[in-house]
Order: sequence, then C-alpha cells, then structure tokens
Amino acid sequence: MSIPSSTPPQAEVPPPSVPGISGLMTLIVGIVVLAALYIGKDVFLPIVLAILLAFVLAPFVEIMRRWHLGRIPSVIIAVLVALGIILSLGGIIGFQLAGLASDIPRYQFTIKEKVGSLREGSIGRLPALLKNMGRELDRAVQEKPEEKQAAPASPAAPQEAEGTGPLPVEVHQPEPTPVELARNFLLPLLQPLATMGIVFVVLVFILLQREDLRDRMIRLFGSSDLHRTTIAMDDAARRLSRYFLIQLGLNTAFGVFVAIGLWIIGVPSPLLWGVFATLMRFVPYIGSFIAAAFPIMLAAAVDPGWSMALMTAALFLIGEPLMGHGIEPVVYGQSTGLSPFAVVLSAIFWTWIWGPVGLLIATPLTLCLVVLGRHVERLEFLDVLLGDRPALTPAENLYQRMLAGDPDEALESAEVLLRERSLTSYYDEVALKGLQLAANDAGRGVLTVHQLERVKDVVGALILDLDSHDDAEPERKETEDEPVASPVSEKPAIKEPAIAQTPPVAAPIPEDWQAPGAVLCIAGRGPLDEAAAAMLSQLATKHGLGTRVVPYEAVSRAGIATLDTANVRMICLSYLEIGGTPAHLRYLLRRLKNRMPDVPILVGLWPADDAVLSNQSRQASLGADYYVSSLREAVILCVKSATGEEKEHADKAAPSQPQSAMGPERLPLPA
Repeated sequence: MSIPSSTPPQAEVPPPSVPGISGLMTLIVGIVVLAALYIGKDVFLPIVLAILLAFVLAPFVEIMRRWHLGRIPSVIIAVLVALGIILSLGGIIGFQLAGLASDIPRYQFTIKEKVGSLREGSIGRLPALLKNMGRELDRAVQEKPEEKQAAPASPAAPQEAEGTGPLPVEVHQPEPTPVELARNFLLPLLQPLATMGIVFVVLVFILLQREDLRDRMIRLFGSSDLHRTTIAMDDAARRLSRYFLIQLGLNTAFGVFVAIGLWIIGVPSPLLWGVFATLMRFVPYIGSFIAAAFPIMLAAAVDPGWSMALMTAALFLIGEPLMGHGIEPVVYGQSTGLSPFAVVLSAIFWTWIWGPVGLLIATPLTLCLVVLGRHVERLEFLDVLLGDRPALTPAENLYQRMLAGDPDEALESAEVLLRERSLTSYYDEVALKGLQLAANDAGRGVLTVHQLERVKDVVGALILDLDSHDDAEPERKETEDEPVASPVSEKPAIKEPAIAQTPPVAAPIPEDWQAPGAVLCIAGRGPLDEAAAAMLSQLATKHGLGTRVVPYEAVSRAGIATLDTANVRMICLSYLEIGGTPAHLRYLLRRLKNRMPDVPILVGLWPADDAVLSNQSRQASLGADYYVSSLREAVILCVKSATGEEKEHADKAAPSQPQSAMGPERLPLPA
C-alpha cells in the first residue's frame, strides 16, 4: 500500500516591485511643487512674506505680552507699527524719486560734457588708433588682386525735386479727464497694495495662532519624541526670529551709514540710496555691488569732475567689508547654517520663481527650510542639500580617510573636532565608531588586505599625532545667538565632563600603578582591536597610569606562558566585535585568571549594543570583573582601581556580580 505524497503549500511570492517607481514619484512631486510655486506666485508669495515678517515681529509681540497686554492688542500694535514703517519708507522713496526725476535734464547736460571731454582726450583717439593699426595689418597681408579691387560705388539715389518733400504732421492728444488720471495713477499701485493687504492679513493670523500652527506642523510631519521636538521647534523659531531681527538691524544700520555718507559727499537723494542699500544687502554676494553702482553713476552725473564718484565708491569699499567681515561675524557667528553653494543656488531659484522679490527673500527663506530639515525627520533632505554641515558623519569621514590612506586629512579633521570636545570624547564618538565601520567591512570580507593595512597605518599615525594633545574639555563655543541649532538627536541628554574634571582623578596615583605595564592593554583577536587598545593605553597614560599594549598573540595558548606579568596591576581587553558566541573570550579570560589570579580584568566591548553588556548571566559565565562600552568609563575604572575607590565600591557590592556599565550595577559617573 503506497502512501500518497503530499506537497507542502508554497509561500506566496509577492510581485516584483518596479525599481524606479519611488524615484519617478519623487520626480513627479517635485515637478508639481515647482509648477505650483511658479503658477501660484500671487498666492504663495504673500504667505511667505507674512511668515518672514512674523519671525521679525514675534519678539515685539512677546515683549508687549510681558507688559500684560493681551495677545490681540499686542499683535495689532506690532502689525500697525510695521505697516507704518513700510508706508513711511514707501513715501520717502516716492518723494526722493520725484525729486530725482525733476533734475534729470541737468544731469544729462553734465554727462554730455563729460562724454565730450573723453572723446577729445586719449579715449577719443583710441578708435582712430585702432583703425590705423588695422590698416597696417591689412597691408602686411598679401591678398589676391581681385580682392583688392574696390567695389563699384552704388549709383546715387535720384534727388527729389524741390518742394515735393513730405509735409510735417502733428498729432495732439486730448487732455486727460480726472477719471483717466486717477486710473493711470491707481492701476499700477493696485496689485502691490493688494499683495500688501494679503500679507498683513495673513501676518495677523500667524501671530495670533503661532502655537497652534506649530502643533499642526508637528502633527503633520510626525515625531517619535513629541516633547523634545516641540522644544526644538520653539528653539528654532526663537533663533530664526533673533537672526532675522539682527540681520534687519545690521542692514538698516548699513543703510543709515550709506545715507549719511552720501549726504556729506553731496550725492542727491541720499535717503533713497540708503533704503536701496538696506534692501540690497539681503541679496547675497552681489547685493552691495548693485547698491553701490547707482549712487556712483549719479555722482558721476552730478559732479563735473570725478571726485564725488570716487568718494562714493570709497564709501562702499570701506563700509561693506567693515560690515560683512568685521561686525556681522561678531554679532551672529561665523556660520549662518547655509552652505555657500546653497546661497547662490537659492538666489537663482527664487529669482526664477518669484522675480526680484524672490531674490530679496531667497536667503531668509532657504534658512527656514534648513531649520525645518534639521528638526523634522521627514524633511532631513533639505538640511543635507542646503545646510553647511558635512554630508558624512565625523566617523564616516574618518573611515573614508582611512580607506584613502590620508593621515594628514584625518589629523586635520580631528584637530577641528577637538576644538569642541575632549580627546576621550573624540576617541569614543568618532575614532572608535570609524574603526567599527572598518571592522564590520572586514568581517563581511569587503576590505582587501591592502585596504586593511591602509586603515591600520592611518589610525596608527593618528594616535601618534594626537599623543601631544591634552585630554581636557574645551570651552563650548555654541551660543544661543546662532541661527541654526544642532538637531535634537545630536544633543546628549546629559553632558559628561572630561575625565580630567572628575573627582577620581584628583586623588594621587600610587607609584606601583605609574610603573610601565601597570595597566596591561590587550588587543582582541580582530584585525583592528590593537588600535582600540592603543587608544585606551594613551588615555590612561595621560591620567598618570603606566600602560603597555600587547597583541592577541601574546596571550594565546602558545604565548601566554612567556607573557611578562611584572608590574601588572590591571588587565584591559579591547574588542570592537566578539560575535554571537564569545567562547574564545571565555577561554582567554580563564587563561588570564590562571596566569594572574589576583589581577582584576576589565573587558571593553566598544559596540554599545553588544549582547554581553545587557546580559548579566552571560557576564558571570565569562568571568571578567568589569564590562564597559566606552574608553571614558574604562579609564575612570582604572583610575578608581589605582586610587582604591573602586575597591571600596566593590566591597559594598555583591561579590558574585561583575560591574557593568550597561547593567543594573552601573558605574556612578559624575554628571
């Protein structure tokens, strides 16, 4: 009797996905957004202007609310003040333009005289000189006879008979009626006035519902940590308000400086050019040149000589570098959060989309987008494309330099980072993470032998070059005045001070712990574990401990018998990765315990998410005394063991439980 065979049910295979569908959808969305911005200029431009004005007026509203004025009166007063300033500036510009237009005939006469004097001078003789040079060149070139013959003169046009010329005709337009005059005057102003009205209406509602709009934006884009994201968005709005207000104040001060200088020089309409210079300073890179061109040309038209034009040029040549390179960096820092390429690209883009107004608001608007990208996860691509932060993390950049075999650039990057952090923090946050990237690639078989040797050489040279650097916490330079803060994900909840600032280091180190080899730093069996052990050795040496680095071969079954154990007071093992079943670590610890039974052993597992660090039973089975996940914790434990403080702590703890930086018996680090 045969048993019928049954085939197991096959799993359903999902249909193959189209690889380019995501990119195609992104392209379609981008095209739709560009079309909407271009076509909907009359709708989006007033909204954007209102948002930028809201950032400027928000501090004034908060000040008036502190004076116990209600939200609505504070908003109305701030908007009316802004409207009055804008209308006053518009009136000043109108009167100045009217006065300038009435003097145009006189300026034309001065310009004609200057052009005539230039023609009589050396510049006027320049065309004749060039013509003579051309003739000499033609004579030197041999041409064919038929090419040298002059073309026959065209027959003269027949002379018109006297008295048969056309009669002059004059056309007189009728005098315009009052309705036509009003239409000709009001129609050009209708669209700007309507846009201004929309701007201020939207501005009022934005100022009245700021918190509600912020909450809706957070809900729209989502957040995994609502509390911290809300704080970050409030902080970003406050920084942007302060930055825009400071920028407006500096540009206004520059305009006042230009207006006073032009008034002293004698250039007509100085208030007009002061307002124009204020507006043009919002245009990146070329705004000041545009602001200087018109007053210089006007000065050349007013003055029969050239002294007024030269003094006007000198005014801008002195004022702009003083403001741009002297005052502005001191007031709001060296960086605005935008890359130079993003500034130029945004100016071109917004000018194409929204014309001259887009050029004026390009930099503030792009800065708002960068802030959104830095604090909203779904818009992070805006920060990557437009922000001034490096595209790669410091650890990724270091790993890239290792692969390229460039120790000089790796050292240069390290020195920049060490201005803001201690050497311990740099090793923990950058160097070890870069080594982990290299170790992961080596474990996957991606790195060749030559590339692995490059990585070893670069990290060895880096450790050697940083040996002269002190392990001290530098002074923090980031201030609240910077327009773009670091994202929430990059700010640690608790700032850990440098090891040199912790109480354990204040105690004197015993002499036997200062002897060479007192702390034996043993490398794991990974290809890059010896580099991590060298970092730990260097840091321990800087804090008064005697150290020695030995490779994994020195503690293998064949080599541990000949290991020099003199002066050893503590053993530190360094592992970038140990794998899922660390049997070799257990046997290594057993060999070390048999060789040096009274010496405490510390295991440094630099991947903080390793399973051993969160499993107390596995730690007990391995047999080490301490487990840490950072170089900082390892050095502090070594110093505490040297000064006897760790022994007192161990006597109070359970004797069967090892100390772990990740378990319930966490080492109390100073906050």
